[in-house]
Amino acid sequence: MRTLARWCVTHRRLVLVGWLVALIGLTVISQSAGTAYEDSFNLKGTQSFEAQDLLEKSAPKASGDSEQVVIAVTAGRVTNPAVRARAQAMLAKVAALSDVASVASPYGASGAAQISPSGQIAFANVTLTKQAVKISTSQAQQFVNTAQAGAGNGLEVEVEGQVAEAANKSSISTVGLGAFAALIVLLVVFGSLLAAALPLITAGVALGAGTATIGLLSHVINMASFSSQLSLLIGLGVGVDYALFIVTRYRQGLQRGKSIEEAITDALDTSGRAVMFAGTTVCIALLGMFVLGVSFLYGVAIAASVVVLFTVFAALTLLPAVLGFFGTRVLGRKARRALSDGRLTTSDGAGWWERWTHVLQARPAVVATAAALVMVVIAIPFFSMRLGSSDAGSDPSGTTTRKAYDLLAKGFGPGYNGPLQLVAQVNGPGQQAVFAKVTTAVAHTKGVVRVTAPVTIPGRDGAPGVATAEVYPVGSPQAASTSSLLSTLRGQVVPKASAGSGVDVLIGGQTAIFADFSSVLSGKLPLFIGMVVLLSFLLLTAVFRSLVIPATAAIMNLLSAGAAFGVITAVFQFGWLASLFGIDSTGPIEAFIPVMMFAILFGLSMDYEVFLVTRIYEEWHKTHDNRLAVTRGLAATGRTITAAAAIMIFVFGSFILGGQVIIEMFGLGLASAVLLDALIVRSILVPALMLMFGKANWALPRSLERLLPHLNVEGDVSEDPEPTSEPNPTTLPRDLTPAPSAA
Repeated sequence: MRTLARWCVTHRRLVLVGWLVALIGLTVISQSAGTAYEDSFNLKGTQSFEAQDLLEKSAPKASGDSEQVVIAVTAGRVTNPAVRARAQAMLAKVAALSDVASVASPYGASGAAQISPSGQIAFANVTLTKQAVKISTSQAQQFVNTAQAGAGNGLEVEVEGQVAEAANKSSISTVGLGAFAALIVLLVVFGSLLAAALPLITAGVALGAGTATIGLLSHVINMASFSSQLSLLIGLGVGVDYALFIVTRYRQGLQRGKSIEEAITDALDTSGRAVMFAGTTVCIALLGMFVLGVSFLYGVAIAASVVVLFTVFAALTLLPAVLGFFGTRVLGRKARRALSDGRLTTSDGAGWWERWTHVLQARPAVVATAAALVMVVIAIPFFSMRLGSSDAGSDPSGTTTRKAYDLLAKGFGPGYNGPLQLVAQVNGPGQQAVFAKVTTAVAHTKGVVRVTAPVTIPGRDGAPGVATAEVYPVGSPQAASTSSLLSTLRGQVVPKASAGSGVDVLIGGQTAIFADFSSVLSGKLPLFIGMVVLLSFLLLTAVFRSLVIPATAAIMNLLSAGAAFGVITAVFQFGWLASLFGIDSTGPIEAFIPVMMFAILFGLSMDYEVFLVTRIYEEWHKTHDNRLAVTRGLAATGRTITAAAAIMIFVFGSFILGGQVIIEMFGLGLASAVLLDALIVRSILVPALMLMFGKANWALPRSLERLLPHLNVEGDVSEDPEPTSEPNPTTLPRDLTPAPSAA
């Protein structure tokens, strides 16, 4: 690492040019090629997947996405001649679109059930030629615009469905808000605009190159549509934090009297190693999602990992090169003046954090117990978390999907927003009769409002046909009653009604797809958590030559994640303080949120753990006094960790303004987790427990000592020499000598 640091400083112009060329080149290529993000669910082995697969093979025209065009009037009825004429003209234009297979109009022969009892609301079912994931954003926007062009003069037209969701756009730039908040925090921490800008510049270059790369990768790997936005915000948080750790250590080196090159080299050899290890841990946690076997998450994991790797590489190469250009100008005026006068620091910890270490030393057990109780209380709602998928009722109130949802719920009931679909391959009148019997049994099941008449679609090239019917539940798609109904239909009603007939009736549709998605993830979540915790435990054991420290870290990380899950459950599911965050509806927690959040939170928690314990480890090597090592380490890193956490909190907090419930959940969950982790876990629990455990922190059985590889994260832990009376620039190139004290 020291060799890399010296090379980057010596060849700083080459490093800078190389990064700029990479940034510009990747951006140009990415913009030329475009992106190919796709929200693709491949849940093989589930009924919803089998139903969709059957439709695609036997009746491709009926296998596309289903959208609902809702029409409403505030006065009169939708059947009034003038309203009917305008609505039919609009539906004809929708039917003429290239991606539309059919339109089931409420004005058709069998459309009476699509008009509400009040006569003021009606809907048309639009079947597309392909699934929503294969419809581009521009095509989705065209579809919605064509439908809404018929609105006006008392007629309201809204659209609901996956394609309509894709047409919803957020006008808020959360990345800009997060970057601005990060700059403010850095200014407070460093007291220097240049020092505050450096982490943002480094992170910005890395993010530009990283997002361009994942845009190109989207052509060869299936990546969800939110992969870019999520990766960008994660990268901004970790990128700024990594640069902050290194710049802080560099400034401390300068104030101890080291030359610029020595300070840069030492910063990379210590904090740089911690950054590399922390970034590796984040990527391991993210890529651990592959064990879930859900392809939808593969692209998200790869995209986030690519951006994290770019931020790590930039922190280890671009940042030292830029520091070489700026020298001592990263210090504030007061610090530069003190350095010029020969007034050097001998300790990296002072002020409030040093006083806090005395409090911890006095009563570590009492403090640790109180902190643990706070975390456990916050985590309690997590044990009532219900996984599912948010429906359009959770969309922002001004979107067409939310308006369509509210109209359907008002006119017909919430279940009309997400019908279940019965699908079966039938060969001849006998099997068609069996399917009809199943639909009758389903219609008489408690919790079902209505079942449409069976429709048989002829198979291709003489193959058996496919029978379908729509099932409208009482509850909304995200309601617990709908999930319970789906289980009852699959486990009892349908098997009983079709027993011995040889007809395999499947239950599919978007609502069933999301229910199956939740079920698959819930079943594999313990395996994922166990795998990530085990790998991190092994890595920390090899790094810190200890069993107690990795075990403590694993438990603390689980506690942080549990508290974060408790917060989002309380707000989004229970509705506690929901209005404070602008949330006007409650529902289940998105099924993949706990998986994604755990991967990200575990990685970020490890950042703070590694940065804190690495510094404590350095002091342990120097003093072999556990109490002194813990207090010195916390005093030296506490301010930096809380500053890094503040940046993360503001960056992730900006997610809440994103306007989409998924992004809002991520934002609140990640922000609260970082807040609790930095404020309670790393600043109180971990150091208090390490004080209680004493020398046991550093104990490792000899058998493991011989087996484990040695991973040096702390760098050169030899005692720093006494600072000289003035900085020593003699070993530096001419343009690396310290800057004068004037601003």
